[in-house]
Amino acid sequence: MSTSTHNGTNHSAPATMPIVDMRNRPRFLHPFFGAEASGPNFDVVKWVNARVGSRDLEHFTKANDPAAFVAEIAAAGIAKAFVVGRDTPNNKIPNDEVAKLVATAPDRLVGIGAVDPQRLGMTAALDELERLTGELKLAGVNVDPGFLPKPLHADDALFFPMYQACVELGVPVFVMSGPTSPDLDYNHPSAVGRVASVFPKLKIVCCHGFYPFVDEMIGIAFKHPNVYVSPDMYLFAPGAKLYVEAANGFMRDQLLFGTSYPFRPMRQSVEDAAELGLNPEAYERVMWRNANALFDFGLDATPAAATTIPAPRASGRTKKT
Repeated sequence: MSTSTHNGTNHSAPATMPIVDMRNRPRFLHPFFGAEASGPNFDVVKWVNARVGSRDLEHFTKANDPAAFVAEIAAAGIAKAFVVGRDTPNNKIPNDEVAKLVATAPDRLVGIGAVDPQRLGMTAALDELERLTGELKLAGVNVDPGFLPKPLHADDALFFPMYQACVELGVPVFVMSGPTSPDLDYNHPSAVGRVASVFPKLKIVCCHGFYPFVDEMIGIAFKHPNVYVSPDMYLFAPGAKLYVEAANGFMRDQLLFGTSYPFRPMRQSVEDAAELGLNPEAYERVMWRNANALFDFGLDATPAAATTIPAPRASGRTKKT
C-alpha cells in the first residue's frame, strides 16, 4: 500500500535496485574530461555541468584514480557503469585504455569501445570491432558520425558493414549525438530511424538521446523497438519531460538512465531521477531493468546487489492503492 500527497510525492518504502549508468567516464581517462586542473577542457566540463543543473561544478575533481572512481560509483548506488569510448579528432580514447580501466573493477564497470571507419578504413575498422568485442571483451562499439573530420549522418553507407558486423557479433552500437555536435544537421535522429529499418536486429543505443530533437527521437523509438534512448545528462535539461512522458507509456522498455559523469554528478543524478515523474514500473525499467535485459547482466533487485535509493516522485493527484 502506498500514498501520494497533493504535490505528487510517493510515500512508499524506498526502492532497492541495482542502478545501471549508461555513460560514465573519469576525468583521468582523457583531457576532454577535465583531467588537467585548469585550462579550456576543465572550463568546458564546468560549463556543461552548469548547463545541466549540477549543484557542484567541480565534483569531478575528487576521483583521480580508478579506486576513487569506482568508490564514487558505489557510493552513488550504481551497480554497473558504462565507460564509453570515443574516436574523434578531439577525443580519442584507445580501446585498450577503456579495457584497462574496466579490468580494475570488472563487476562494476562495463566497457564500450569506439571505431572510426573514416580514419581506419573499413577493413581495419572491422578488425578493430572484432578485437574490441573479442580480445578486449568490451560490450559494444560507439560511433561518432557527426563528430568526424568529415561529418556524416548515422545512416551513411560507410557505417553499414559495421552495423552488420554488430548484428553478427550480437553487440549493440552506441550512436553519439547531442547539442554540442559541430553541426546540428548531423544530430537529427531521422538517420537512426533509417538505420533501424535496414537493420531491425541491430540494437541501437542513442547516446544523449539526440537532444534537443526530443519529439523526433520519441517518434523514431515509437516505430523501432530496437532503438534505445539514453538522454543521460539531457534527461534533466529543458524540454526533456517528453522523454519521461513517453517512458510512462510505450517507451518504458526503451529509455535508459545515465549520469554522463563527469558532466553531471553521479549521486545527484540518481536522486534527481526519482523526481522526474516516472511511474513506479517505468522508473525500475529506466534505472536498471532495460539495461539488464539489453546486456543480459543477470542483475536482481536484492539487497546484496543493490542499494537503497529514493522512491520515485509520482506525477498526478492524491491517490491510494
